[in-house]
Amino acid sequence: MEIYEGIETLDLCLYLKKYKALIIADLHLGYEESFNKRGIFVPRIQFKEILDKLGKILTKKNIDIIIITGDLKHEFGVIHNSEWKNIMQVIDLFLKHCKTLVIIKGNHDITLPFITKKKGIEISEYYKLGDIFICHGDKIFDNEDFRKSKIIIIGHEHPAVGFREKAKYENFKCFLKGKFLDKVLIVLPSFNPLTIGTDVLISRLLSPFLQQSLSNFTAYAIEKNKIYYFGKLKNFYRITNNQMENIN
Repeated sequence: MEIYEGIETLDLCLYLKKYKALIIADLHLGYEESFNKRGIFVPRIQFKEILDKLGKILTKKNIDIIIITGDLKHEFGVIHNSEWKNIMQVIDLFLKHCKTLVIIKGNHDITLPFITKKKGIEISEYYKLGDIFICHGDKIFDNEDFRKSKIIIIGHEHPAVGFREKAKYENFKCFLKGKFLDKVLIVLPSFNPLTIGTDVLISRLLSPFLQQSLSNFTAYAIEKNKIYYFGKLKNFYRITNNQMENIN
């Protein structure tokens, strides 16, 4: 589905047609291992799911550039053996399918350079393609590249929308499209299957780009690898203090 001119969704990713660029957000590799280390049992099947999904996505389009918007890994500190192995495996997969691999530093990627330097890959603070500025989303930049950009693409927030029917509540990952200042802002969902995300209708948001009214933002929800246009958030309702309020 094209959500902006020349920009289309591809599963949980974005594809920039002009640049043959695939953008992926928040893989959080090692997330399941971090649960197990804390004594919370999570079946070690998530990495295989991620690898299988990536393999299918990477064969759907001609791709010259792959851009990771940050949080490729999950753990802040010690790099576990399984995490190291998984990250190297994913990087090798990416390198087989593109000419250029760009990895942007996320707030979880403190120790990631120790891994990527083994592949000769430098971690970037942001990446710019024409008038498109791509960053993690945990901070706002103040430089010429940012000021001259017309489109901003971020991850970090793990956006989702929740729906309640009587006692049943379901959360769906989503893309968000709106404005930041005079620029188009697009927010990607998390690629990791365990991180469903933050319900943007009721939760406090983290990204400084989203510290504003989201009533005119448009949501594109994902369910079973299909994208559904859900319109503007002002048409949704949220529960606040046990009362239903329009998001306006």
